[in-house]
Formats: sequence, C-alpha cells, structure tokens
Amino acid sequence: MERIALQNLMKWNMNKRKKPLIVWGARQVGKTYLVKDIFAETYYKDNYIYIDFKKEDDVREFCEKTANAEKIIEYLSLFKAKQITENTLLIFDEVQECPNIISSLKYFCQDFREIPVIATGSMVRIKLQRETKKRGAKENNKFLFPVGKINQITIYPMTFDEFLMNSNKMLYNAIEKAYETKTPLDAKIHELAMEHIYKYLLVGGMPEAVEAYIDDDNLFEAREILKVLYDNYLADMELYQASQEAVLRSRVLFQNIYKELNKESKNFSPGLIEEKSKTRDFATSIQWLTMAHVVNQSFQLKEHITMPLMPDNESNFRLFLGDIGMFSHQSGINAASFISSKRENTLSGIFFENFVANEFVAKDLKLFYWRGKASAELEFIIESDNKLYPIDVKKSRGTLNSLKKFSNHNKFEFAIKVSKNNYGYSAEQKLLTIPFYFIPFVAKDLANGAMTI
Repeated sequence: MERIALQNLMKWNMNKRKKPLIVWGARQVGKTYLVKDIFAETYYKDNYIYIDFKKEDDVREFCEKTANAEKIIEYLSLFKAKQITENTLLIFDEVQECPNIISSLKYFCQDFREIPVIATGSMVRIKLQRETKKRGAKENNKFLFPVGKINQITIYPMTFDEFLMNSNKMLYNAIEKAYETKTPLDAKIHELAMEHIYKYLLVGGMPEAVEAYIDDDNLFEAREILKVLYDNYLADMELYQASQEAVLRSRVLFQNIYKELNKESKNFSPGLIEEKSKTRDFATSIQWLTMAHVVNQSFQLKEHITMPLMPDNESNFRLFLGDIGMFSHQSGINAASFISSKRENTLSGIFFENFVANEFVAKDLKLFYWRGKASAELEFIIESDNKLYPIDVKKSRGTLNSLKKFSNHNKFEFAIKVSKNNYGYSAEQKLLTIPFYFIPFVAKDLANGAMTI
C-alpha cells in the first residue's frame, strides 16, 4: 500500500549528511512494512540487512553487550555472510527489545556515518525510560539517549488521504485537484467523497484493517481485525510498564476515551474513570499512552491567546484515541450506523473531532483548543507561520457564536469551519468552510506555513 511517509524516508536517504534514523510509532501502524518491504526493497534491493530483535536471539544477546559500532558491523557481516559497505542499509527492528542498540547509534553516527542505519520499534521511549530508572543507581550504567546523533520520524495510522489513495485513487486525485484549485467538488462527487469519510471513520487507519477493507470490500471484516488490534494494545500495556497499578490505570484510561469525550465537557475528568481520583493520579499513564502514540493530547488555551501557544492550565486537556477506527470500535456503536442513510442523526460530533485531531497530529501539529465564557468553544487552535487559525468542527451547519466571542479577544488570519458542507469562503466573516475530506491537505499546509484561501 502507498504511504506518504515514504517521502520522508526518501528525503532522509538523499541527505548526504544523514544520521542514523529512528522510526517511532505505535504497534501495527506499518513501520516494518514501510521501511523493509517498501523502502529497502525499492532503494536497497538485495543490499540490506534486516534484524528483528524479537526473533534473532543471538544478535540481540551480542548487541546487549556492546555499543561499539565497529564490533556490531563485524558481527553482522559474519552472521549474515554479507559484506557491509556504504551501500548497505542496516535495519534494526523492534529495538525496544534491545535498548543498547539505540546507544550504538551514537557511534554509528560518529565513526560509520557513511553506512545508512534505520531503527524501528514500538513503545521504545517508554522501555528506555524504564531501563533508565532501573539503572539510575549507577551513573555509569545509566542509559543515555544519543541526542544530536540521530534523525527521527514518527509513523502514524494511515491518514484519510492515504486511505483514499489506496482505496480509490481517482477520487483522491479529484479531491486533491479541487483543494489545490480551491473549487467545490461537483455535488455528486462531494457526496461520494463524504461516503468515503464515513467508511474511514469506521475502518480507521490501521494498515491491516484498511487492507482487509480494500481487498474484500468488507467493512465488518475490518472491524473484526480492529477488535483484535484493540485487545493487543491492552495486552501490550503489561509489557512496558513498571507496576501493575500503572498497567491497570493505563488500561482503564485508554478504554474510557470515548466516554470522556462524550460528556458535556470534553475535558479529562479523572473522577469519571476512578471515583475520588485526581488528574495527577493518571499523569504517568497519560505520559505513557502519549509517548507510545496510542493517545493524542490537546490542551486548553487562555481566553486571550498569546504566541507561542501555551496551555492555560496543564490540568485542562482532552484525550483522543490515535486511530479513529479504534475510537469507533471503543464507542460500541453499530457499524451499520456509518453507512446508514440516517447516520447524521446517530453519529456524535466527537467522531469527527477525533478524526480531525489525528489528521493534525499526523502532520506534526500540536493540539490546542479554546474555551471562552458562556459555553463558547472552538475545537482546535493552530499556530502556523506566526498566525492563528481557529478551527470549528461541525458535523452539521452549526452557528458562528463561538467564533464571534473568540474574535472579541483574539486576532486571527481567518477561521476554518470543517463540516460536511462543500468548499466555500466568506470574506465578510473571515470564514473558510472546508469539507472533511480536505482536512489532510489543510493539515499539510498548516504544518508547512502555507495556508491560503
């Protein structure tokens, strides 16, 4: 399947001064497939060495004993019976099982920079953090992350544009052209595009679920795969946390994201999860889930916003599930609701908010929201090119009351309303209306400081 993240790997590969690359990401988001099956097979065909630290015990045991890059290169050459040169790509997969290999990347950078190296893994930072605490009694054994000696990228679940370019490339091209030319889609094509939005809300972006949907055109099979992946995420929490209490709190927090967002105030409320608990009781679990890229966190801003954006109070925040398909699964809503003619009456607006949040995060945008007086609220505030863009997410038409109240306190370039409606712009209101299927392109432009009307 096509992944936009491939462009990031190509850019890294073309850099003459590239450093060893770490590819972060949650489990099952397609890191190995992207790095090994697409990138390596395309650009280093028959000239790469792949090490899976979960399976190759001998290699793991050797690398756990040394961070010396020269010794590792010599060992791998002999182990794989393959000469390692500047044209050989080294892939270290599942590196959370061998944290010491991360230490070695410093020396690969210093002494063997001409050899391309990619390390991939899930929940790596959490494992390393845990190892650091374990070893912290002896300073000389303390794990030191190779700051300044590596490049890093993060792989997320497939975004809507990736979902579409794999499921209906012609429709993707039509939507991309419409966005670039800033013109509304024909009414029938608009309806078709929205049909795919609803399917994406159901399937999400986990590659295995997407592939099942595309191959068999079976939404329900994709949902069964999501159930398994969801349960696997819960099981993983046992492996990478220091205490049973931390495991239990992470699980219950993860399982209650939909419940938290589906109340009148979408702000995180610890009492909803555990009676008489405080936000600080969940601090470690929230950190764990966000670092693992399983959950995305959005912070509330002050009524009068200043730049750079900073949280008003770190106790006021919202949590979103990192994959919209898992969010839909967690909600317990009947899958038929996403394809029913009455879906607009049955689907809550929080499905769309979680969707937009994930699209922004996938483009490395930080999440903030705004709450004013008298229930005034804007779901997202994005800072781009030193300009503010308030973003209102509505599953239906909605009103502009919140935007009016926001404008009383804050200056902004123009506001963006994301809804099921077609493209349009009101100069008088300084309001850009975009349909949900434009969001990946909007997110990209905001991330690049290139947002225009």
